[in-house]
Amino acid sequence: MSETKQKFDGYAAKYDEWFMKNENLFISELKLFKKVLGDISGKKLLSVGCGSGLFESNIDSSNIEGIEPSEDMGQIAIKRGVNVIKFGLIEDVDLPDNEYDIIYFNGSSSYMENLTPVYDKCRKALKEGGKLILLDVPKESAFGFMYLLGKSLNTYDHEYLEGAMPELPYPLALASSGVWHTTESKIEVLKNLGFSKFSYYQTLVKNPLYTNEEPEEVIEGYKSGGYVAIIAEK
Repeated sequence: MSETKQKFDGYAAKYDEWFMKNENLFISELKLFKKVLGDISGKKLLSVGCGSGLFESNIDSSNIEGIEPSEDMGQIAIKRGVNVIKFGLIEDVDLPDNEYDIIYFNGSSSYMENLTPVYDKCRKALKEGGKLILLDVPKESAFGFMYLLGKSLNTYDHEYLEGAMPELPYPLALASSGVWHTTESKIEVLKNLGFSKFSYYQTLVKNPLYTNEEPEEVIEGYKSGGYVAIIAEK
């Protein structure tokens, strides 16, 4: 069993609970999710690391297939309408060529060491003109720094962080199991695989301490946000 699977099995409830308690943060991320997916009517989608299907439960998920390493998370996703086609890692799944209009990673890239073979597999599985969409907490963002510091210290409860931490930070066990890539590093991987048409959107521009005060709007770019989307067209 993979480390990722071990980490997320048993944490499905905590994952959903964190988003529900940080409702405005969730709304901000959901706005970004909806913005970058766009109109998915009549399109075939694949969610790589679909988790509990929390985001998908807020859209029409009837044409969304999912791959999820945690059976705990995936079973909830099924109840929420996602067609989970595989309990396992994307690295171990054979995808058909030219099958999907959209393949997306909503936070799941942050739990994968080697992105090149994974993104290349997805590129081949996209139809011509299809989109690979990567939504992530960038390593270089304030949230990325916070998670890496928590991972390094094995705690958020440190004197240096007093007064600087949000009331309900992301569960440390999940943050600590992340790899956390920079946005630029993911762009470089995609360019090396032949992607050349890109667009970028972001949210969670406020410092983490204030992020949950009110929902934020989606803005273009990737150099300020705590949650960033890269859209690469085949």
